[in-house]
Amino acid sequence: MQHRHYSPDLTPPWKKQRPAPEVPADPDLVVEEVTSGFCGAVIRCEKTAQGPTVTLEDRFGKHRVFPMEPRGFLLEGKVVTLVRPQSAPAPSGPARTASGSLAVPGARARVARAGRIYVEGRHDAELVERVWGDDLRIEGVVVEYLEGVDDLPAIVRSFSPGPDARLGVLVDHLVPGSKESRIAAGVTGDHALVVGHPYIDIWEAVKPSSVGIPAWPSVPRGQDWKTGVCRALGWPENTGAAWQRILSCVHSYKDLEPALLGRVEELIDFVTGGDVA
Repeated sequence: MQHRHYSPDLTPPWKKQRPAPEVPADPDLVVEEVTSGFCGAVIRCEKTAQGPTVTLEDRFGKHRVFPMEPRGFLLEGKVVTLVRPQSAPAPSGPARTASGSLAVPGARARVARAGRIYVEGRHDAELVERVWGDDLRIEGVVVEYLEGVDDLPAIVRSFSPGPDARLGVLVDHLVPGSKESRIAAGVTGDHALVVGHPYIDIWEAVKPSSVGIPAWPSVPRGQDWKTGVCRALGWPENTGAAWQRILSCVHSYKDLEPALLGRVEELIDFVTGGDVA
């Protein structure tokens, strides 16, 4: 007499759940936790004694931590299993800086040259440092903070630019016929160069896709632009925190608009006399 062997799992096949696809919990991936309905972007993954967890941030800036359980999340309406992202493979080609220049392993910062670059706005200066900081240190170019373009004539007079001490300046929203353009024209010369980006605010120089939004919102005239952007995107009306959120999305020149890239590279070339490596 033949004996049948039964599986210990007696669940009928039609009632068994199919394995959900595994998705790496990469930063900024937006998912919904199935139990709570909490929706947010991945901030980080951590390994704990109870198992791996993922931290999500919703559009109001609230953070929540969830265990990375099988079938625990929805991605674009479909059930998935989040897994820890794999470490990025070592680059096969030469290492590059955030600006795209060839990195020089072990290079020391050059002694600061007499030339300077002034950047209008703290956020603008932070963005320049984030992308071009390594290059500027190797070239010995110091970046100074310019509080407002009205201060520029006095700064240029005090600096006294010359052949061995060139001065480059990046200003906000430089458009023809404006007060800013007249001031810029008045100080520009053989050894001083003033350029500007076309954006209302440096935030706009960061590609929307890098921030995870379809486009930068249109803000009505008369309304503070940064506050209006926060409102339109559903972010807390804390422009300092919003900027840190935006800046954290900038990893290299690829996250910036070409109109800003060209202006900064132009200033570096001008101040160094074109001898940038």
